[in-house]
Amino acid sequence: MYDKNMLRDGLSIISLCKEETNDIWHAHFGAAAIASYFFIKDNQLSLKAANKISTQAKMMLNIHALGYTTNRLSEVDFQKAEEMILKSLEKTITELHWVGHNVIYAALSLLAIYELGNWGTAKDIKGIIELLSSFEKTIPGRSWIGFSTSEVKVLQINNEDCIPSIENPKDLSEFILNELAEFKIIYRAESHHDLIGHMLTFSHALNILYDFGYLSFFKRGLLPLLKLVKVLRKSKNLRQNHLINVMSPVDRLPLIKAKPTVFLPSEEAFWLKDHRSSNWDFGHQFKFTFSYFDRLKRAPKLKEATIDNFCCIINS
Repeated sequence: MYDKNMLRDGLSIISLCKEETNDIWHAHFGAAAIASYFFIKDNQLSLKAANKISTQAKMMLNIHALGYTTNRLSEVDFQKAEEMILKSLEKTITELHWVGHNVIYAALSLLAIYELGNWGTAKDIKGIIELLSSFEKTIPGRSWIGFSTSEVKVLQINNEDCIPSIENPKDLSEFILNELAEFKIIYRAESHHDLIGHMLTFSHALNILYDFGYLSFFKRGLLPLLKLVKVLRKSKNLRQNHLINVMSPVDRLPLIKAKPTVFLPSEEAFWLKDHRSSNWDFGHQFKFTFSYFDRLKRAPKLKEATIDNFCCIINS
């Protein structure tokens, strides 16, 4: 039922992203494919729902594939891949780079390779390393409400931010879901719904690193995540468009309020729609979903408080 080729194909996109596109963004679709696999595996979905998700994920892979790893005779084992990926992530883990995609790509790559046992040649792993290394000295992100990129870069977390003690994935999941629950309105914008979604995926990536035993990476990655949280706190109750200070090359006023999806991504009905028209929201429909449902498993009591806002984030 679980098609591990989705993991192999997703890893191939991540590995080839920098070489083939000279950018960091096409790797979104590789990460999304990996997320779709684990969302199906980790949740008790109906067979029909699982099949629909798998079908759309494969459709996405067919459209966005960059190439494939075919030499299975010289695949790198997880321990070696782990060592190489963590060494690269070490260079950027303490700062906010492109809303956490360095951590997201690294964590999902490790999760996929661990599931496979081994994957790719040394060259393939080096492709992932090249992608992660390209985050060095990059900006925190490009779209913000109430802050400029330069202000986000130097943002400090202090006692006035009232951050609770975060020692493990359960603590982090509860903290992030409580933050999600507090949004009174969510706008369909890179500077809003997209950042909220990446708050979920960034924190989820840190939890994955913790689950693997990389406690120092979990701890050091909290500061850049908290910067993202602090920025988003300023936009939890923005009801008047003319008061919104958007700093973004893509978002324009008036921002449009996000409409909640009628069905959850765990239901077959959500996937009856062909999401190609929205490009699966750049793969976020798989990534945000996997991360949100993982949060719920660690903090189930917060489902009722967060489900409506999640439905606003996931609707394309």
